[in-house]
Amino acid sequence: MNFELMNDLLSTLNERQREAVAATEGPLLILAGAGSGKTRVITVRIAYLIAERGVAPHNILAVTFTNKAAQEMRERVTKLIGGQKLSSAPLVSTFHSLCVRMLRRDIEKLEEGYTRSFTIYDQDDSVRVVKSCIKDLGYDDQRLAPRQTQGAISHAKNSGLDADSYAARVEAHDEKRAAIARVFKLYEERLVNNNALDFDDLLIKAVRLLRKREDVRAYYNERFRYILVDEYQDTNSLQFALIHFLTERQQNVCVVGDESQSIYRWRGADISNILNFEQHYPEARVIKLEQNYRSTQTILDAADAVIKHNTERKDKTLWTANPAGSPVRYYQAADAEGEARFVAAKIEEHRRADPTLRAAVLYRTNAQSRLFEEALRRAGIAYNIVGGFSFYERAEVRDIVSYLKLALNPHDSVALLRVVNTPTRGLGKQTLDDLYARAKDYGVSLWEAVGIVTTQGEGFSPRAVSALKKFQSIIEGLVARAQKESASEVVKAAILDTGYADALKAENSEEAESRLENLQELVNAAVDYDAEEGGGLRDFIDAAALVSDTDQYQMDAPVTLMTMHSAKGLEFPLVFIVGMEDGLFPHSRAAAEQAEMEEERRLAYVAITRAERFLYVTHAMRRRVYGEELASEPSQFLNEMPLELLEDLSRGASWLSFARNSSATEARHTARVLRGETSKQERRYGGKTYDSVDSIAEFFRQRGDQISRNAAAAKQSAQPDAPRQQPPPARTKATTRAGGAASSSTSSGGDFVPGTHVKHPKYGRGLVLRREGAGDSAKLTVSFPGFGQKKLVEKYAGLEKA
Repeated sequence: MNFELMNDLLSTLNERQREAVAATEGPLLILAGAGSGKTRVITVRIAYLIAERGVAPHNILAVTFTNKAAQEMRERVTKLIGGQKLSSAPLVSTFHSLCVRMLRRDIEKLEEGYTRSFTIYDQDDSVRVVKSCIKDLGYDDQRLAPRQTQGAISHAKNSGLDADSYAARVEAHDEKRAAIARVFKLYEERLVNNNALDFDDLLIKAVRLLRKREDVRAYYNERFRYILVDEYQDTNSLQFALIHFLTERQQNVCVVGDESQSIYRWRGADISNILNFEQHYPEARVIKLEQNYRSTQTILDAADAVIKHNTERKDKTLWTANPAGSPVRYYQAADAEGEARFVAAKIEEHRRADPTLRAAVLYRTNAQSRLFEEALRRAGIAYNIVGGFSFYERAEVRDIVSYLKLALNPHDSVALLRVVNTPTRGLGKQTLDDLYARAKDYGVSLWEAVGIVTTQGEGFSPRAVSALKKFQSIIEGLVARAQKESASEVVKAAILDTGYADALKAENSEEAESRLENLQELVNAAVDYDAEEGGGLRDFIDAAALVSDTDQYQMDAPVTLMTMHSAKGLEFPLVFIVGMEDGLFPHSRAAAEQAEMEEERRLAYVAITRAERFLYVTHAMRRRVYGEELASEPSQFLNEMPLELLEDLSRGASWLSFARNSSATEARHTARVLRGETSKQERRYGGKTYDSVDSIAEFFRQRGDQISRNAAAAKQSAQPDAPRQQPPPARTKATTRAGGAASSSTSSGGDFVPGTHVKHPKYGRGLVLRREGAGDSAKLTVSFPGFGQKKLVEKYAGLEKA
């Protein structure tokens, strides 16, 4: 690359970006805010090292997290430096790929029994080895679940514990952990015998190699004289140690990241790595990239206002040369269904104005996608789902649907084979092969073969017969329920009585919790169907089958549904952040720990900064929880946004309309009043759905609880969030949730209609709930924060509009 070309390249950067490119010597922290062009800075910096500083390409190492990011960076660098051959190009790699390279060269120096031709096990491979260890040690794999055990081993290894040190920490009375320790020990022995490493081992053994062998450290310190690390805020303790050892002699290390976008604490990311970089490298220089090229200033101001409530952060403020743009649009829906209809309607509206516009719907948990999928389908809007299957294609949903199919038709062999050993019942492949052969010999279905085996037992072990008897009993129970109970009740039974919920609960992992949330949403779908369609289980299953069979999700669709975590690194002209309710977002897990709450706030920052031009934030006043509709409160992150940045699109009185004229406490009280909740005894949605995997079984077992039918939706209203009706014969509700409580005999006269904010000389600010009668006899029911509900004669109340 000649001098003129490099000058042309530098001229495309802003002042801070050029400074970051040219600061090549010594440790450097580049704090790169969202949308600030960090990838371009990294690639131009590599080109600058080669063209201007004369650094040999093979002396440069750039590390990132994903293969896609590494490939993109590699291609950009190759293009910038003129397409030089790969043998003389910089090494652009993921952390794991770098570790594989190092171990392929030197793993034998660890003297642990491994050779360079080692095999790499993925998670499924690891689970299979753990399962065989559990079996060989004589443990019951239903009491010591293989996937949970593998997760515990993985967590221990990433915490720096080997099998012996893990065993040393087990308390004498903790039988389960003692069993895991023995499995851990045997698992490690099996890996060595198989000359295999799992994914955790790649980092662990590479760090161990660098720590133990000075000659290996010296080699890589000489080889990689300039190191760049992308997404540094996402590094864990092992990745930090790896970079530390690689920069022991030459401290020309440049890390790029944004602590405000550190959202992977749950999988080991340590935000202190970036926060304390200057302590780890006392000579470090810090350069902030604060100019944003993606979003409007209004969107950036909203993000900045939220993230500044965090204490674990570096001081920086994003700004842009882009226009201020539209306000952030706020919408309060009556319920989750109304929220989904509103989003679909707004997407239609925007796309009528600009058919090329791309939109994203961002939610906290995958279980939230169902209602948005349904609303978009009804509106005829194509969409795709990132980071997961459509709702009815998710494994856990398909498993339960298979149980439901067996409840209707036990002779469905496809459904039977899917769930006969799900959750695991100790039925191996040989037993299932023998069962299939028995069915073929007798010319009967697999279900009938189960009956033959449980009656006769010949040719099957006592354990297999016992497991099949248990399965048979479960299906017979579901068959009986399907003949007399609603679809939602049978769905609940299929989740509970089969042991499916207990198996997920035993895994005690993020993935298991997400899968339980999806099953909760399946119950909600069944409750909706019971109320809307009046059909039974068979019709519900048919409807679910039609959704999964006929809908094709276009990968180039104009709308993308995804979790906020999946959205990191992406950008869209139009973004909807939905479900902004305490207990859902922020997640209920965050309530007890400040570090968790700050992580949720960083997630909000990431979500907000995905928007380029238009941003909507929405929440529902009520949300269904395992089939029962409970009240919810607006997210505290809404409280943290400057009110002047928000435009209220709600129909009727809303949290925002009151918040503009009151304190946050009063606004939250108003939110409760608008839901019709003024008693502390009212059951509320404060995260109960998402609180813990333990809650699902307890919730379902409360068989005496009444499922609220008030939430049942009728056919789609013409309005996105119109008051819904009961199934025929149609009877309008007594209250409208988005617009406050409706009067039982509302007068057409008077100034103080329901939903009006008022001021009383004694009780202060309040909200009118009802107005009854007319003229001098008109009576008002008003809710006052701190005083509760008061009944007043309108004529003598001395009220003023607030």
